Amino acid sequence: MFTVERACLVVIDVQGKLAQIVDESETVIQNASKLVQAMKALNIPILWLEQIPSLLGGTTLEISQHMDGKPIAKKAFSAFNDEAFKKAVKESGRTQFILTGVENHICVYQTARQLQEQGLEVEVVADAVSSRTKANREIGLAKMQALGILPTSTEMILYELLQTAEHPHFKTILKLVK
Repeated sequence: MFTVERACLVVIDVQGKLAQIVDESETVIQNASKLVQAMKALNIPILWLEQIPSLLGGTTLEISQHMDGKPIAKKAFSAFNDEAFKKAVKESGRTQFILTGVENHICVYQTARQLQEQGLEVEVVADAVSSRTKANREIGLAKMQALGILPTSTEMILYELLQTAEHPHFKTILKLVK
């Protein structure tokens, strides 16, 4: 079970025109934004990535407006091949990683795989990831699942983190998902 004390959100490359053209882009952007806002309310660290932002543009406003600090710019498809990301993972002290972003079959998949290879728990938020085609999104999810990286949904992971309606931030999260 993922917990507030062990979890970390990783937001991967939801940026520029690419974020606008992926399958079900509006849903993915809305759910990624909900995840970011919820993690901030729950005081869960967020690692924020952008793939070559000078070429692909910055993170969409719907998400970036809720972020603190600056994203980690990367060139590698797997964020784990970037030293700044490796350092941020280590410094977070977290062992559970929740992934959202694009493209699911490339950057999300490769990052998830390498995080798991480090002995970390990884889940991918199926309704908050996408690729340019539905087929590639589904292939990415299937490959991750074959590795034991389970899918979750925006609501499912948020309620899992809360564990009870008595959680002090329950009403805050409820407003985000309704």
